[in-house]
Amino acid sequence: MTRQVTRRPTKVQSGPGSPRSMDSNNKKRPVPVKKSKKQRKPNLIASFLLQVLRFSILGVGLGAIAGTVLTVVDPSKLPLHPKPTATNSPTPKPVTPKPTKLVLNENLSSLNQKLQALAVKYPKLQAGALFIDLDNGAYANFRGDTIFSAASTIKIPILVAFFEDVDAGKIRLDEPLVASKDVLASGSGDMQYLGVNKTYTALETATKMNVISDNTATNMLIKRMGGKKALNQRFQAWGLTSTVINNPLPDLEGTNTTSPRDLVTILGKVNQGELLSLRSRDRLLNIMQETRTRTLLPQGIEKSADIAHKTGDIGSMLGDAGIIDMPNGKRYLGAVMVKRPHNDSNARTLIQQISRTAYQHFKWYQTQPAAKPQPVAQSSPSPSPVVIPSPGN
Repeated sequence: MTRQVTRRPTKVQSGPGSPRSMDSNNKKRPVPVKKSKKQRKPNLIASFLLQVLRFSILGVGLGAIAGTVLTVVDPSKLPLHPKPTATNSPTPKPVTPKPTKLVLNENLSSLNQKLQALAVKYPKLQAGALFIDLDNGAYANFRGDTIFSAASTIKIPILVAFFEDVDAGKIRLDEPLVASKDVLASGSGDMQYLGVNKTYTALETATKMNVISDNTATNMLIKRMGGKKALNQRFQAWGLTSTVINNPLPDLEGTNTTSPRDLVTILGKVNQGELLSLRSRDRLLNIMQETRTRTLLPQGIEKSADIAHKTGDIGSMLGDAGIIDMPNGKRYLGAVMVKRPHNDSNARTLIQQISRTAYQHFKWYQTQPAAKPQPVAQSSPSPSPVVIPSPGN
């Protein structure tokens, strides 16, 4: 008889290492599937700041490179003007303004009558005056051709000659000039007291000649420019028919001569750019604006007006000539000279009155503009320079 043996089922441990345990764990805890991360939305502000930072770094880098290059290549050693090559076009010359002639237009007979009425009040004085409106050529000529002792008004054409030589390269502004014994002069100015053989620059000498009317400075410039004969020839070439240097300053006897017409003529040429460069003209006018003696023409104009002028004063003559700028923009030339008994103070009063009368006339009057020049045929001769008419013309 066969004996059946009943086997007990073996207990399967459910420990962590058992298969059942693993199966049960697999059933209870499924392995998580890795999910892809969600893409975040871009931050615009952060992107912008990042781009700014990148460009800043790039700029700093380029700046460092440029600085290194400039350090290696010294710009100061490079030529200011490259040499022209065969392919380069010629360098154009600087354009300078063309000088213009002073055209006279209207004879201001009413102003002439006023000036004559003033002169009649002083029978012991002999006055001459000339005024020209630079805007339109209107003029008043009261005995403007009369020849007077020049006194220190002779320093106006001397100053013009000085700056003409500066423009020509004959004189440097910083050139040293010596106040030697032969040029020391009495009268106005302080250079006579500052010592023999003292050295001054040419510009300083010219400035003293006009601002404080230094006679020693005047003689120094006359000597430097070749003497009185050479200067007289230049005056004649400019059309100054009455202006002559006969003796060094101070010339108390009044042998040096000029006229209101000549003084206005030379100032007109300066204003119109006929004789000097713009730079020298500006320097000359700046010097003349600093003239310290302001008892003559300046007393007849408003305080808001400007005047560049030079006076002359010796016992027998008193005079003043200059360029006047009015607050309304008008500019005119004026010269008044008076022959007088020795040191007669009425001459000063008359010049002040003439200056005031002319200023008020130019301030209020109306006149026609200067006539435009007519075209000239090529076969026609060149027009002659305009001449300031004499009284009665």
